[in-house]
Amino acid sequence: MEQIREYFERTVKLTDEDWLFFSSKLIRQEFPAKYVVLKEKQTELYLSYMETGIIRFFMPGEENDLTFSFAFANGFVSAYDSFLTQQPATYVVETLAPAVLWRITYNDLQEVYRKTAVGNIIGRHASEDLFLKKSKRELSLLNESAEERYLKLLQEQPELIQQIPLKYIASYIGITPQALSRIRRRIS
Repeated sequence: MEQIREYFERTVKLTDEDWLFFSSKLIRQEFPAKYVVLKEKQTELYLSYMETGIIRFFMPGEENDLTFSFAFANGFVSAYDSFLTQQPATYVVETLAPAVLWRITYNDLQEVYRKTAVGNIIGRHASEDLFLKKSKRELSLLNESAEERYLKLLQEQPELIQQIPLKYIASYIGITPQALSRIRRRIS
């Protein structure tokens, strides 16, 4: 839980009172690998900070799933559009590795916003973190080749990429597993 306080205190000092109130709302949950945290058509009830683990976001397909995002430790994770609107998600959220999440419900977060001096700053940092990841992903898809996207993923998360099946990485960078194999042979 201290990782979360340290994350926020990089930009804003939390009083002990505000931290105690906020942290009292957090729920620690452990999930095994390959666990569906949120099913398609379920509403996201939590904003989570991932202490450990890897999470994949995907749209189920008849033949193949379409992986559109990964989340790694020390950052926020949520089906954030569903969380904000409290409407069902159109995709699935699944652990790829055992994960420890510190979770706060939508209603509890609203209470933190109302009752603490830094509540809105906490919410803003979480939403900015999620927005920047999404924006970075969109720009990558528009401006980089599949090989560049793969190399960047390797550079940013080298030890974790080994835990992600190649078919998910291929889907994430927008190519077939066979094309990813050719890229991997070319760069090795």
